Amino acid sequence: MEDEEAAAVLKAVGRQIKAWREAAGMRRSELGAAIGYGEEMVSSVERGRRIPKPEFLDNADEALGADGKISAMKRDVEEARYPKNVRDLAKLEAAAVELGEYTSLHIQGLLQTPEYAEALYAMRRPAYSEEEVEQLVAARMARKAIFDRVPRPEVTFVQEEATLRRPIGGRMVLRKQLEHLLEMGRLRHVSIQVMPLDQEDHAAMMGSFQLLKLRDGKTLGHVEAQLHDRVISDPRDVQILEMRYGMIRAQALSPRHSLAFIEKVMRAET
Repeated sequence: MEDEEAAAVLKAVGRQIKAWREAAGMRRSELGAAIGYGEEMVSSVERGRRIPKPEFLDNADEALGADGKISAMKRDVEEARYPKNVRDLAKLEAAAVELGEYTSLHIQGLLQTPEYAEALYAMRRPAYSEEEVEQLVAARMARKAIFDRVPRPEVTFVQEEATLRRPIGGRMVLRKQLEHLLEMGRLRHVSIQVMPLDQEDHAAMMGSFQLLKLRDGKTLGHVEAQLHDRVISDPRDVQILEMRYGMIRAQALSPRHSLAFIEKVMRAET
């Protein structure tokens, strides 16, 4: 793991599994055979070097008679799988009562299907390993829990028309992605708008950004660049982002016309 917080979680989980295994009088090879994993995998998990999957923890819990104590660590382990910047963003999104998202190059992460997200991560350079892609996709899908939260947050999106036409992952992946956009856009607390390519006025030509209004009334901005992302808290900078977002929402197609536009693109492009 790249960050100390996640590494500490994995080492703590590994120590617990080792303690339960030794208390049961089992060797690593014996535990591995009992739960369907190799000795090396058990060793790596106990040392905090590998991230155990939920079934690993459940099977170890049963084999070692831990009475749910090992299985109870699944949530902490699942969070440790995600990169620190993703965990931090997910925490901010979980605390938000309103979110506004403008995306210019691809479908916004909260709106992506697993297949679309996988294709997006697979084309990154330097290339991610298969395990890294799996972790990143899982992290992105976990962020979607915000849509099911009660009370519902108000979530708005402005998508560039080009993002609806770029066939990331191929035509079938794009079609499924556009169908998902239509489903999401029909939710009462979600609004999706399209910025058409022939729109002359555009207040956000500087790139994608995100606005998060928190329960305490404070608003934060979030931007991603090539190698880094950052949270913007300076009220003056946040005010500029709020102004730009209000303007592009006025310049984009209305939510109703945007859904009709997405349907039209889906028929034409796929």
